Amino acid sequence: MLSSARFSRRASLAALGGAAASLALPRLALARPQVGVAAPAFSGVGSDGKPCKLADYRGKTVVLEWTNHECPYVGKHYRSGNMQALQKDAAAKGIVWLSIISSMPDSQGYVSAAQANDLTKARNAVPAAVLLDPDGIIGRAYDARVTPHMFVIDPKGTLAYMGGIDSIRSTSIGDVPKATPYVKDALQQLGAGQPIAHTVTQAYGCTIKYKPTA
Repeated sequence: MLSSARFSRRASLAALGGAAASLALPRLALARPQVGVAAPAFSGVGSDGKPCKLADYRGKTVVLEWTNHECPYVGKHYRSGNMQALQKDAAAKGIVWLSIISSMPDSQGYVSAAQANDLTKARNAVPAAVLLDPDGIIGRAYDARVTPHMFVIDPKGTLAYMGGIDSIRSTSIGDVPKATPYVKDALQQLGAGQPIAHTVTQAYGCTIKYKPTA
């Protein structure tokens, strides 16, 4: 028979083990996206009020761009015209470009639908849609960490690229032409039926301010 002290010690260890297991469950549930497998499905609402879901674009290449207009790293690519050029080239090739805002209310980067539309116009941006994700559901599904964080999904719905827009972590416009343009290269290689040279890279930018989970 176990002594009361030993029994208490084992019970405490069992309780700790149970608590550790329960804490681990959310991590297991939120599996990170992986290149080469199906991209996480999602649905949302655009700044134009129209519903949008990934399944709507089956058969097309899709680009996801996490954005925050107050982030200087995002600003670099819009002030230089680099982001708009990528969006326009994508549109000309039938590629669907979705800009996503996952900033929680009252945090850096949060905007209303009207403000998002004004920003798109002011920046001469041409995404197919701007998705508002204030609860962070889409962002967490893709484990988006920073702005800009970029993802490319092929016509079969498979995640083909994830990471940075380019190779130089800076806020300097002068670095844009010097950098390896990861997203531009991935789209060109995918469109040509070639292997993507860099499928996973390090994203850089401002940390996304997510709404705390319950």
